[in-house]
Amino acid sequence: MSRARSATTFPSGKIKILLFENIHESASAIFANHECTVETVSGALPEKELVERIKGVHIVGIRSKTQITKRVLEAADYLLAVGCFCIGTNQVDLNAANRMGIPVFNAPFSNTRSVAELIMSEIVMLARRLGDCVRELHTNLWNKSSTGCHEIRGKVLGVVGYGHIGSQVGVLAEMFGMRVIFHDITKRLPMSNSREVESLDQLLAESDFVTFHVPATPETNGMMQAEHIAKMKKGSYLLNASRGSVINLEALAEALKSGHLAGAAIDVYPKEPRGNGPGFESPLVGLKNVVLTPHIGGSTEEAQENIGVEVATACMGFINKGTTVGSVNFPQVEMPLKPGAHRILNAHRNVPGVMAEILKILSSHDANIHAQNLATDEHIGYLVTDLDQSVSDDVKMAIAALPTSIKTRILY
Repeated sequence: MSRARSATTFPSGKIKILLFENIHESASAIFANHECTVETVSGALPEKELVERIKGVHIVGIRSKTQITKRVLEAADYLLAVGCFCIGTNQVDLNAANRMGIPVFNAPFSNTRSVAELIMSEIVMLARRLGDCVRELHTNLWNKSSTGCHEIRGKVLGVVGYGHIGSQVGVLAEMFGMRVIFHDITKRLPMSNSREVESLDQLLAESDFVTFHVPATPETNGMMQAEHIAKMKKGSYLLNASRGSVINLEALAEALKSGHLAGAAIDVYPKEPRGNGPGFESPLVGLKNVVLTPHIGGSTEEAQENIGVEVATACMGFINKGTTVGSVNFPQVEMPLKPGAHRILNAHRNVPGVMAEILKILSSHDANIHAQNLATDEHIGYLVTDLDQSVSDDVKMAIAALPTSIKTRILY
C-alpha cells in the first residue's frame, strides 16, 4: 500500500513550459504563478530544431507559424498538452496528438472583437477607396473625387461563417446601418436583425460586401474559385480574415482587374512569410482598391493579452485538474476536485473491455471511488477517477500497465 498524501494538485513546480512566437506575457505570468519553469522563443523553429527543443517539455505554446507535426510529437517525451495561442489549430497534427493522449487547446473567443473591428474598418475603407487615397497622397498626388465612393449604410453584408467572429461582425455592421445576411453549415441563431440564407450562392448574389469567417477544413479549402466569384454582384467587395486557403487569389485578382469586383481586403494568405521582413508575394499586390494586411486580425494588445490568459488557464486546468473542456482534439471532461482524494487521469485506446479491466483493478485494490467520469471519441477514451489516497499509487501503476493505456498520471 502507498502512504497517503495531503496535496491535491500536480507538482507544477516541476512543469517546464516552452512558448514560441512572442506569446503575450499574460501567459507567462499565469504559468509563473503556478511556479512553472517558462522558456520563451521569439519566433518559430523549423521541424528539425523543434524536435530537439521540445524534449523534456510538458506544455508547448505556439501561434500560427510553429508546426507541431507527428515527428515533433513523437520526439516530445514529456509533453502533456499543446496550447495554440490563436484561433486556428491546423498547424498541429491533431489526430497524432489525440492518439498520443495530448490535448490541444486554443482561444476561440479572445480575439473576436479585434477581428470584427478590423473587418468593419476595411468595409469603410473599400467603400470610400481610402487605401488608394492614402497611397496617392504619400506619393504627392492630390486626387479628390467621389467617383466609386459610397456610404455603407443600407448596403447588404453577407457573412460566411456565423460563429463567434462572424456574428460579432454582423452586430457591428447593423450599428452602421447595414443589412446583414449570413450562411453557415451549422444552424445558427440570428443575432439582432440578421437573416440566414439557404446557400452560399444566394448570399453571393444578394451581398454588396462578402466577408469570410470560416475554419480551415476540407470543405472550406478553395471554396471561393473563379466560378463562385463570378456569382457575386458586379461592383461588390470581398473580404477574408479567416484562412488563407479559402479564396483563390489568382481568380480574385482577375475579377478585380476586369472590374467585376470593386475591391477586396485580405488578411490571410496561402503562403505567408515565416517572420517579419521582405519576402511577401501575392497576385493582389499593386491592384487598385485592395487592402492587404499581414495576418493582423487578432493582433491587438487587448486580444493577445486575453488569448494568453485563456489558453494558459486551459492548459493549467488540465495540468492541475485534468480538465479537457475546450480542447479541440480530446474527449471533454470537467470534474471538480474531491477533498481527501487523489485523481487518476487515463487516456486509453477506445476498444471494448477497457473499463472492465480498470474496474477490476479498482476492485482488487478495494479502492473507494469518490467520483468518476469517462468520455470517448472515435479513437480514445479519457477517464478521470477520484479515489482513496491510500491505494492511488498502486492503482495508477496497474492502470498504466494495461496494454490499452496511452498516457496515465496521478494528481496528489
